[in-house]
Amino acid sequence: MTDPVAKLPSELDQLPDRDPEETAEWAASLDAVTKAAGPHRAAYLMRRSLQHAEGAGIALPKLLETDYVNTIPTSAEPAFDGDLEMESKITAWNRWNAAAMVTRGARYGVGGHIATFASAAWLYETGFNHFFRGKEGDGSGDQLYIQGHASPGIYARAFLDGRLSEQQLDNFRQEAGGDGLPSYPHPRRLPWLWEFPTVSMGLGPLSAIYQARFNRYLTNRKIKDTSNSHVWAFLGDGEMDEPESTAALALAAREQLDNLTFVINCNLQRLDGPVRANFRVVQELEGAFRGAGWNVVKTLWGNAWDELFQLDTTGALIRRLREVPDAQFQTYATRDVAYIREHFFGTDPALVELAKLLSDAKIGECFYSSRGGHEARKVYAAYRAALEHKGAPTVILAQTVKGYTLGKGFESKNANHQMKKLSIDEFKGMRELLGLPIPDSAFEDGLVPYGHPGADSAEVRYLQERRAALGGPAPARRVHAVALPEPEERAFKALYKGSGKQEMATTMAFVRLVKDLMRDKETGRRWVPIVPDEARTFGMESLFPSAGIYSPLGQTYEPVDRDQLMYYKEAKDGQILNEGITEAGAMADFIAAASSYATHGETMIPFYIFYSMFGWQRTGDQMWQLADQLGKGFIVGATAGRTTLTGEGLQHADGHSHLIASTNPASLNYDPAFAYEIAVIVKDGLRRMYGPEAEDVFYYLTVYNEPKQQPAMPEGVEEGIVKGLYRFKEGTPSTADAPRIQLLGSGTAIHWVLEAQELLAADWGVTADVWSATSWGELRRDALESDEALLRGEERVPYVTQALSGAPGPVLAVSDWMRAVPDQISQWVEQDWSSLGTDGFGLSDTREGARRHFGVDPQSVVVAALAQLARRGEIPVSKVKEAREKYGM
Repeated sequence: MTDPVAKLPSELDQLPDRDPEETAEWAASLDAVTKAAGPHRAAYLMRRSLQHAEGAGIALPKLLETDYVNTIPTSAEPAFDGDLEMESKITAWNRWNAAAMVTRGARYGVGGHIATFASAAWLYETGFNHFFRGKEGDGSGDQLYIQGHASPGIYARAFLDGRLSEQQLDNFRQEAGGDGLPSYPHPRRLPWLWEFPTVSMGLGPLSAIYQARFNRYLTNRKIKDTSNSHVWAFLGDGEMDEPESTAALALAAREQLDNLTFVINCNLQRLDGPVRANFRVVQELEGAFRGAGWNVVKTLWGNAWDELFQLDTTGALIRRLREVPDAQFQTYATRDVAYIREHFFGTDPALVELAKLLSDAKIGECFYSSRGGHEARKVYAAYRAALEHKGAPTVILAQTVKGYTLGKGFESKNANHQMKKLSIDEFKGMRELLGLPIPDSAFEDGLVPYGHPGADSAEVRYLQERRAALGGPAPARRVHAVALPEPEERAFKALYKGSGKQEMATTMAFVRLVKDLMRDKETGRRWVPIVPDEARTFGMESLFPSAGIYSPLGQTYEPVDRDQLMYYKEAKDGQILNEGITEAGAMADFIAAASSYATHGETMIPFYIFYSMFGWQRTGDQMWQLADQLGKGFIVGATAGRTTLTGEGLQHADGHSHLIASTNPASLNYDPAFAYEIAVIVKDGLRRMYGPEAEDVFYYLTVYNEPKQQPAMPEGVEEGIVKGLYRFKEGTPSTADAPRIQLLGSGTAIHWVLEAQELLAADWGVTADVWSATSWGELRRDALESDEALLRGEERVPYVTQALSGAPGPVLAVSDWMRAVPDQISQWVEQDWSSLGTDGFGLSDTREGARRHFGVDPQSVVVAALAQLARRGEIPVSKVKEAREKYGM
């Protein structure tokens, strides 16, 4: 008989077998067990052997999937450190008030989600009672990423704790009056409670990983000891489908982030139905996390299942659990016991015999409610195991029933995510199940009442005592604003004076400025340079040896360029976060650093530099997350514009990021043309974000990779740079009646406009004044605020209107962006308005070729200016045709 193993070539075939006879004996033993006791017994022995080998320190690849049982058996659970009866009462009150809040809100059509917290209540309550550190103790406390749809339960707990009133609960999802509660965790809307916005699913887990990493970064750089902080991310099993949810799992394992725990609520349901209808999502997630190097703790079954597992002497129950798809298991929770006996136990003779030993009540308890995520002792054991595990992050896969305790109308129903209320009868049934002392008379007005045992009740005292022992209320956001001192003027002056005859791109100007600011004695160490594997593209390699690239392992190898001046230097206390090819990871880094002033009470100054095309377009959702989290810092879109990055073509040609950025109220967007403008903007940004009257804003700057001579700063232009517009170069009329036009240019377009100014004067006798438009967005923001002031009866003229007031001739705005970017301000310009831009897809060509293609090169600006003057009757129309022919257009 042919040895079946010989048919399966593997890496073992490449290794010499020093004792083939011994190997054959092991194989024969396995064959014998298989023949005598069956393949399941053989598999069990193999897995026991692997487990023993791992315990003995023998290096073997780990299994990616274990049996569909709890990782921690009941016999190994630690002692429960608390009063389970009291905690059950607290959880019951919170379940009730969460459901009541959403149901009462349904009167106004504002909705809400009930079923998620109902399934996850013990996952949160156990953490709040025993594990989650608050901010009033030592250090920064823990960082909690709350699952967005579970927010009603968190509000309910804050109500029980006395931090929210009934009126506030009644204003859930009704914020316009100023005393409402946001639908989901939102620091900008409720800044004293929430730290992290999480309902844009997928961003929570990604951010949690980088937050845990940033905590280590602060410790390793000796800015703050965060060793007592733990990051907890609460996620849904459906949320794990988002690519961002698993994008950085390997990073967390690679850097041994044992200060991080994912808690995945595996209720087997997403928004419309089962997460994995025909498969088992728990096993899939276990394989993914184990494969990435995480510690996995499965908390699947409650104590009621212990009897079943003890009776399973053949392994038939374990096998059946592994083969039943999730959708079928969900169905069991909604059918009678007879159905379960037939369709679950009836598939295997051994299970039929096992079922005969079980009462209907026992089967019902197991299949309807007994899940690991619904039992405090099981959850406590999992959390304790997560904190005690060292050398890797932990994921807890906790199985629950979506809609648990809400009644048969909710539990495990496909539609329960969209179900917004319970009837009065359903609430009365829930009251009996939870054992709450709420009389029937409380329902007489037709509304479900809120429940509270009293501010001095045993439940509230217990809750507050537990939180006091853990460092105060949670979740909670605390800001201890400490203004940073202004950096020395020397760094800015270097750019104020220009580059003389030397050419320098504005990208290089920004990097040079930050490099100098990082040397500042007071604030230099607080800069956090972030780049996604393109540091050399942006001229940042000079920072490598001086600042170092952060690595928790330091540098365990000799870099290939060690003999060079700007060698690749990694260091445990490195300042640069070089993230590899992941803009999403770099943005998550930025968010953690940008909100460190609140999370840790340590103000950091992050700047994130990237290809501008891969910023707002690629990670725009995270830009909004940054705004939601009240983050501060400088986001820098380098190699900006649609025609500046030669040869890269459509996918790299950004002509629209400023338009996207303008949609975000917290983003202050600038498109500087010259190095001195960058210096003025950064200096003002440091004041606005980190000064005594710090604002919750961040800056988006676009810089270019086109080397140009950088002029010295003219006198008196600082205000115009910050506000968005100033006259850079006034034209000199050739005659008193020469036609005149105002040319506005931003970013690199200023150079086309300046050349067009010369051509207009030399070839056509037209005088042009050139204006540098440093921020179309800030001009628009100011104008909108002026319009709002008028509605309040206040007279206020927009800055752009004031700046251009009385300027002779029409206005022509030019940029390397689509025309909609400068057109944002057109309605507040009193002169005739026209614009040129780079609408359409990008393309590969030389800069000159691309600019002629889009009609923004200097000659095209001249023709457009003449056409505008011709429409006003200031020059003959024939001049426009003549110009087109002259410039080969």
